[in-house]
Amino acid sequence: MVAGAFPLAKLLTLGARQLSRPLAARIKAGARASPFFRAYICLPPAQLYHWVEMRAKMRLMGFRGAAVKPLNEEAAAELGAELLGEAIVFGVGGLCLYLEYARQTGQARRREEEQAAALREVGERLERLREELDAMAARLPPGHAPGHAPGHAPAGGGHAPGAEGGGAGHAPARPGH
Repeated sequence: MVAGAFPLAKLLTLGARQLSRPLAARIKAGARASPFFRAYICLPPAQLYHWVEMRAKMRLMGFRGAAVKPLNEEAAAELGAELLGEAIVFGVGGLCLYLEYARQTGQARRREEEQAAALREVGERLERLREELDAMAARLPPGHAPGHAPGHAPAGGGHAPGAEGGGAGHAPARPGH
């Protein structure tokens, strides 16, 4: 297995999610013990959740307009503590997903920037080579087209470049041989 196949960020994300569960359990225990936390943090969401759940169930069964009795304080505190614990676990999981998405996006952006820089570098090198070629062509004596060896007639008479004299680098054929 390749060492980079399991990134450290994913391992840390998994660890954070696992640590959020005991943290949620401690918060639930504190919510049950603290009257302020119970009254203002746990009970309102629990009562709202209970009301929405019961209204949905009643509508599914065909009852319309029936009043929903609120939960007693103990059951609401327990439900509120459970909701809070689950919200913490899902919140940490969502945060981990967001951080992983941001990390992947950053890597993709860096990769694209590197590719764009490499492409710019290749384009600059090509431009420098064109400039060098133009400079070399300017140094040729007048009447010589770029790309043709001196001593050969420019293309246009039906001959391919380098076809005269039996090919480039060969001595011209002598008539007597």
